Amino acid sequence: MKRLFCIAILGILVLSACGSSSPERGGNEDAKGDSADTQQILEPYGLAGKSADEVINALDRLPVDQRPTDLMASVRADELILSAGDSEGSVPLDRDRFYLSAAPFISQTHECFFHSLTTCKGELADTEVRVKIVDKTNDTVIVDEDVETYSNGFVGFWLPADIEGTMSIRLGDKTGTVDFTTKPDAPTCVTTLKLV
Repeated sequence: MKRLFCIAILGILVLSACGSSSPERGGNEDAKGDSADTQQILEPYGLAGKSADEVINALDRLPVDQRPTDLMASVRADELILSAGDSEGSVPLDRDRFYLSAAPFISQTHECFFHSLTTCKGELADTEVRVKIVDKTNDTVIVDEDVETYSNGFVGFWLPADIEGTMSIRLGDKTGTVDFTTKPDAPTCVTTLKLV
């Protein structure tokens, strides 16, 4: 009986030691790297001191053949997460806006939830398309313009946070539409917009 009790106590101690020490969203940012770490990650690419918006806009529009292979940059609803080598950092995003990047396609795509500014590649690079984005809650047209996809085949937009909408893209006689949301747990990457 004493042995069984000791095994049970040992099991509880082992299980409690397995808990995650990483912070929850909105927790201690030092776990991902302080501001100095973030600036050190961005400095080799000429992005130190830039806002999250500026870093995202610069990296998403960078020609694919000039993209840094040692930098990972992942867009979340509330932050830009960066890593290079053993260093990690993050830059908070304005909570009133949401960056949504879409890669329209005709025949091939990939799965994506959080947009990677340095590795995501879509099928239709450097292609002029017509984009219309509508807030479904009040039928407000947010975007209705001709744009050229970036070298990575994506096109990104800063949208209001906490909306639900539709994105329609037209290329010649082919069109596609997808629903999206800009809620805090929403994907920042749309790769399901098939043009037919």
